[in-house]
Amino acid sequence: MANKPGRRRFGSIRKLPSGRYQARYFGPDGVERKAPDTFPTEPQAAKWLTVVESEIIRGEWNAPEAGQITLSEYGSRWIAQRRLQPRTRENYEDLFRLYVRPYLGALVLGTIKPATIRDWRARLLGNGVSEPQAVKAYSLLRAVLNTAMKEDELIRQNPCRIPGYDRYHTPERPVATVAQVVALAEAMPARYSALIIVAAFSGLRWGELAALRRCDVDTDAGTIRVPRKLAVLRSGGLVFGPPKSQAGNRVVALPAAARSALVDHLAAFVDDDPETLVFTGDKGAVLRSGNFRRAVRWSAALAAAGLPADFHFHDLRHTGNNLAAATGASTRDLMSRMGHASMRAALIYQHANSERDREIAAGMDRVIAAGLPRPADREESTPDGTADGPAGANGTRMARKIDKG
Repeated sequence: MANKPGRRRFGSIRKLPSGRYQARYFGPDGVERKAPDTFPTEPQAAKWLTVVESEIIRGEWNAPEAGQITLSEYGSRWIAQRRLQPRTRENYEDLFRLYVRPYLGALVLGTIKPATIRDWRARLLGNGVSEPQAVKAYSLLRAVLNTAMKEDELIRQNPCRIPGYDRYHTPERPVATVAQVVALAEAMPARYSALIIVAAFSGLRWGELAALRRCDVDTDAGTIRVPRKLAVLRSGGLVFGPPKSQAGNRVVALPAAARSALVDHLAAFVDDDPETLVFTGDKGAVLRSGNFRRAVRWSAALAAAGLPADFHFHDLRHTGNNLAAATGASTRDLMSRMGHASMRAALIYQHANSERDREIAAGMDRVIAAGLPRPADREESTPDGTADGPAGANGTRMARKIDKG
């Protein structure tokens, strides 16, 4: 029988034709659920509801369904059903297969707690997994469990909420000077020279440059449209697809040096078909990073340009972004040019250019110092032979302080 109004503030109990009692309740997600079993007496059903209510109050309640789904099952389904670009899907599959499933896959969702995550991370690092890979695996797991919490309502809280686990220290990459960029381009075979110049002064990624077609280049306006990128799959296959994010679909203006190099390159190496790839290998094949390094004798070219042996092609993008930041571009401007949806990377480049701000301050110091009175002129005596009053003394002390500063 149903409860009378006011008799029970949480859940309901009814007597079934069999004589046993059934308990029902509405969970925090608004879904009505019933106890997994019936009870021989009404007080036993009421006691069960009291336990459930206390779990909800303490924040320890999980949807009963979560106790039936393992992380291995749920995570695999999450990756399979997500709208992902092919290369991203492969990366997620690898992270889950190598770093999540072997450690946590057998656990049901509702049993994974922050302590479980801390132990998992410690085991990863203890087994020799690099910190960047551990961070990537953690970020993937957090995204999976966010869906379990917010969309599927299988867990009440995401256990991946531990500060610092989603970031790691990245050593600063080398940045080429303009002279080094030009020297590197000159050390390249002729068909790759413009690739270096455009990469450095546009900030485009390797995959965006490799996917660039003649129809994407407006030589009159001096702009490049970035509607696609090229990804190399684990199998070795090549896939043209949209940029990494919507922000990656952009138009980038070229400095005159890059525009000129690109015009010369188009005339020498690219036919008039609008769909022709702008940058290709010697035989017109799609660019691959491994083949590129061998074709241009990358290490020798770095040495000729005075660049360190660990300089990567991607570091040319850093050079372009640093040059853009040095012009005083705003965070939003940098995000647009770089093709980033978040502010984080743009702020990094702006922070890097605080060094230029310090140089400006140092230059101001030199100008200020040059305009100060010489030491011999600072303490002019009054008629009675004493130094000029309090104001003069303060001015002298300030001048000395600036000199020292």
